[in-house]
Amino acid sequence: MRVTASRHQRVFLPVLAGLVTLAWLTLWLWARSPYGRYLDHGDWTASGPAAWLCRVVPAGSLVVPAALYALAWTLMILAMMLPTTLPLFRAFDRVVVGRADRQRLLVLLGAGYLTAWSAFGLLAHGLHAVLLAGVARVPLLGWHGWLIGAATLAGAGAFQFSALKYRCLDQCRSPLSFVISHWHGPAPQRQAFLLGLRHGLFCVGCCWALMLLMFVVGAGSLGWMLVLAAAMAIEKNVAWGRRLSAPLGVALLAGAAALVATHLWGAAPLA
Repeated sequence: MRVTASRHQRVFLPVLAGLVTLAWLTLWLWARSPYGRYLDHGDWTASGPAAWLCRVVPAGSLVVPAALYALAWTLMILAMMLPTTLPLFRAFDRVVVGRADRQRLLVLLGAGYLTAWSAFGLLAHGLHAVLLAGVARVPLLGWHGWLIGAATLAGAGAFQFSALKYRCLDQCRSPLSFVISHWHGPAPQRQAFLLGLRHGLFCVGCCWALMLLMFVVGAGSLGWMLVLAAAMAIEKNVAWGRRLSAPLGVALLAGAAALVATHLWGAAPLA
């Protein structure tokens, strides 16, 4: 059994690493292609292949942008969040070692985790669409669009000090205890999916504010994606990671203040 488990680990970890690497590579190539604007939630219906699809597909102006957004969001989750779940997969793998359906259960665990983040992405996409519609209808918001970025930075910074942040973070930082407390045996496939879903919900509760920053810097900004992914991985997986939350919150609040000061100073009339 130990030989089989060791062989499984030698296969599973490279597959997981390959999936993450492929997601990053795809995002990098997409960002540098003529269609990179789709990553930044640009005007998908204005020109190019997406505009043609919007015209030929029923309800294309809604369906095509949503499909492109879903693809981009899934790649972002695979690239940024999947590496932070490695302790969860290892803990679950230790619990189900020796089962014939072990690989299927691991896949269902990952599917549940991705489902939680996909649901959050759908909500974020809807809110973003509403916000863009508001900006289009209220010219004042368009002229002062930087306020939206400043508010997002400030909100993410303030959330770093919230009780909800730390409650969810503690769940994410104890994957073995989480698995043991939620894995009971009956209906294993359903439970594997629900376990991944529950852990994903705690992960969303811990990291949602940081992920919203991608709407500020743009999904095509791979440098900022790496920074945010590293910060979330350290928070969740490194021994001292919990102590990073407060300094990160201070940095985000300072960034919001600097953004406001820069625009107010630039808008101030010269004496």
